[in-house]
Amino acid sequence: MKSPSTVSGDGRGPVAAHYSTYVLITPARNEAQFIEQTIRSVVRQTVRPAKWVIVSDGSTVGTDDIVRKYAAEHDWIELVRMPERKERHFAGKVHAFNAGYAKVKNLKYELIGSLDGDISFDQDYFAFLLDRFSEVPRLGLAGTPFEEGGNSYDYRFVSIEHVSGACQLFRRECFEEIGGYVPVKGGGIDHIAVLTARMKGWQTRTFTEKMSIHHRVQGSANRSPMQGRFHVGTLDYALGGDPVWEMFRSLHQMTKKPIFVGGLMILFGYVWSMVRRRERVVSPDIMIFRRREQMRRLREFFVRRIPLVRHWPDPRRPG
Repeated sequence: MKSPSTVSGDGRGPVAAHYSTYVLITPARNEAQFIEQTIRSVVRQTVRPAKWVIVSDGSTVGTDDIVRKYAAEHDWIELVRMPERKERHFAGKVHAFNAGYAKVKNLKYELIGSLDGDISFDQDYFAFLLDRFSEVPRLGLAGTPFEEGGNSYDYRFVSIEHVSGACQLFRRECFEEIGGYVPVKGGGIDHIAVLTARMKGWQTRTFTEKMSIHHRVQGSANRSPMQGRFHVGTLDYALGGDPVWEMFRSLHQMTKKPIFVGGLMILFGYVWSMVRRRERVVSPDIMIFRRREQMRRLREFFVRRIPLVRHWPDPRRPG
C-alpha cells in the first residue's frame, strides 16, 4: 500500500515508493523539555505516519502548547487531552495510550507504534523499520536500540528479541492478538508485550543498524539514579526473571558506572522483592517462558564464550 504521507528525502514532495501504512500513539506527561525534538523527528520522516495521536496525560506545563503548534501545521497530528492525575505510574501511561488507540483503531493501517515523547532519530528511521516488516511476514514487533547519555544496551545480556518501549512498532494483527498493553503500575508493559507476542508465535526484533536518542534518563522522572536501579531489580522480579540470571546480570552491571553500586542496587531490589514475596505481574506461563529463554542464553554464553547476539536467528529469514 502506498503511504499518503511518503515524501522525498528533502521533504519537498512525494516519491514513488510503496510502504505499509502506519499510525503512532505517544502518551506524554510533562514532556515540554523534550517533546519538540520528537515531533521534529517524526515530521521530517521520509515516510510519515497516516495518523499520529499525542495524548497529553495530565500535563501541566508547556507540553500541550508545543503539540498544538505542530497539530495546527500538520493535519495528521492530533492532540488528545487526559485529565490531571496526582500519581505518575505506568498503568496511567497505558490508559493514555488507549485513549489514543480509540482515535485510530477504526482507521486502515498495517502497523501501529507506541512512541515515547522524549526520543529523537534520523529521517529514514521509520522507512527502515517498514522495510523490515515487508521482508518478514511473521515479524510482529520491531524497534531499535536507543542511546542514553552516550551509552546503549550491552547485547550480551539483552536479547535482540527484546524491543525497548521507547519505540515499539507492531504489526496490527500482532497487537490485536496480544490484546494491547497490560496496565501495570510498576512498569514492564513493554516486556509483557514482547513476551506475549513471542509466546503467540510472532517474531520480535531489535534492529541494531539504527539508533534513537533517549533524552531523559530512564527512571529519572521521579527517582534518583540509585532508586532507579533498585526499581530495575524489583521489576525483574515482578516480571518473573530467574534468580540465577539476575545474579549474573547484577554482576555484569557492577562493572558499569556507578562501579559496583549500580549492580548491587539491582540485585538488592530483586532480593528485597523475593523476601517480601511481592506480586508477580505476569502469568505463570509467561514466567516459565521467560526463565527458559534466560537460561538458554546463559548456557550459550558460557558454553560458546562468544557474544549472544551472534546466535539469534535473523528474522528476515523465514522459519
